[in-house]
Amino acid sequence: VQLQASGGGLVQAGGSLRLSCAASGRTFSSYAVGWFRQAPGKERDFVAAISRGGGYTTYADSVKGRFTVSRDNAANTVYLQMNSLKLEDTAVYFCAAGLRASDYIGPRGSFDYWGQGTLVTVSS
Repeated sequence: VQLQASGGGLVQAGGSLRLSCAASGRTFSSYAVGWFRQAPGKERDFVAAISRGGGYTTYADSVKGRFTVSRDNAANTVYLQMNSLKLEDTAVYFCAAGLRASDYIGPRGSFDYWGQGTLVTVSS
């Protein structure tokens, strides 16, 4: 599976953005998808993930209640709706996919296919 993240940009603190992760391939519905981010000079961190059927989601504590992950398997796309953005949300955001035998998310280190990132910049 090949992934392409998009939707990043410049937004003021308190604003919203929606990121998209478009996938190629007819078996996209067999993959759990995670969102990760990497701020300048920092390690890549987990943000959110969704199971292959969308029945399960999980979030980092830092984004819980502000970000929502969803998917449309018919469109081969996963979304990350980001609301109430903060300066510390500034980062390059990546989506990644991991093949799953059933509708679960799996360990955060088990996402094997990565797309290129999209930059989100939150300004004051």
